[in-house]
Amino acid sequence: MQQKPPGRKRSVSKTSASWMKEHFDDQYVKQSWQDGYRSRASYKLLELDEKDKLFRSGMTVIDLGAAPGGWSQVAAEKVGPEGVVIASDILEMDALAGVDFIQGDFTEGSVLNAVLERLRNRPVDLVMSDMAPNMSGMAAIDQPQAMYLVELALELARETLPPGGRFLAKVFQGEGFDAYLKELRGSFDRVVTRKPGASRARSREVYFLAEGFRG
Repeated sequence: MQQKPPGRKRSVSKTSASWMKEHFDDQYVKQSWQDGYRSRASYKLLELDEKDKLFRSGMTVIDLGAAPGGWSQVAAEKVGPEGVVIASDILEMDALAGVDFIQGDFTEGSVLNAVLERLRNRPVDLVMSDMAPNMSGMAAIDQPQAMYLVELALELARETLPPGGRFLAKVFQGEGFDAYLKELRGSFDRVVTRKPGASRARSREVYFLAEGFRG
């Protein structure tokens, strides 16, 4: 959760209390504690995998916007010890078995280079992006930043996926959404839109799953 500026303690307290109540009453938050997952986001990926069969043993997966590790945790379990999961985020992430984590700002070329170096020319089966900017609440600022991140994720997918590879990305509905969908359709054989049950109904987020990279 973003830090709030000092002052106006009463309104901040009410906002925090409301957020905390919603968070701790959330069925997926409670389920994540029981199942040992790091975040409720794990259930989004589990649902997508159940529907679209994203993973198989031995796969190589790139996970962008990985912290705190909910998606990486699922991916590592699914691909098994023969698989490879390379994760990246600007935030710190506690170590996970079977996950090679790179901390850094993905908008900087050094992070992309670090991901490519860790791959060691190994073909990638799936690139996943759950990246999102630090939301200000102002759509005119947040939406372009979100689209910029997902464009960078697509650039990495194009650089690392072999023909037939898959790309999964969180996208926020708004300006640039339709143009991005068109761009995906130009690079992949099939693109579908998903809204997992664990995605809050009020959220503008949806997931594009692009399959059959044309290379």
